[in-house]
Amino acid sequence: MIEYQAVNRQQALSELEALTDVLQGCVSAGASVGFIDPGDRQIMRNFWQDTFDGLERGDRVLLVARQEQRIVATVMVLWNMMPNGRHRAEISKLLVHPAARRQGIARQLMALAEQRVKQEGRSLMVLDTRSGDIASLLYLSLGWEIAGAIPYYAQSTEGVMDATTVMYKRLA
Repeated sequence: MIEYQAVNRQQALSELEALTDVLQGCVSAGASVGFIDPGDRQIMRNFWQDTFDGLERGDRVLLVARQEQRIVATVMVLWNMMPNGRHRAEISKLLVHPAARRQGIARQLMALAEQRVKQEGRSLMVLDTRSGDIASLLYLSLGWEIAGAIPYYAQSTEGVMDATTVMYKRLA
């Protein structure tokens, strides 16, 4: 059984190693999520520590999926705080540990993220994903649209410069 929840700073802090395990597993499997060395757990911990600060400030929400009480997946909703962008939110770090894939977890996390965005009265969601990545098919199946692509956007774990596809979804 998969359980889903939004976690606050204190809850997330107590799960630092589990969150780092998920991130490390995804990077080890070649995910383009900002990290290129799957062995560098300290830089991943630093990322999560910064995320926890954002949870405290209220500029993001961290949703997690648990399987047998262990975190196996995450997604973040980042609230645009600038006056001209308070109608939108960014989806970030949809991560599903390789051992927990193909169970509908990513789809459910995205549905929960969208629900949170709607609850906040936001009307637009944006994200970027590596061009050609399987995640693009998930986003398209959920009603996301492609805005365009940026070539040479990010270095992969293999050292290749990959393009990113920018996507959006308007909410009713």
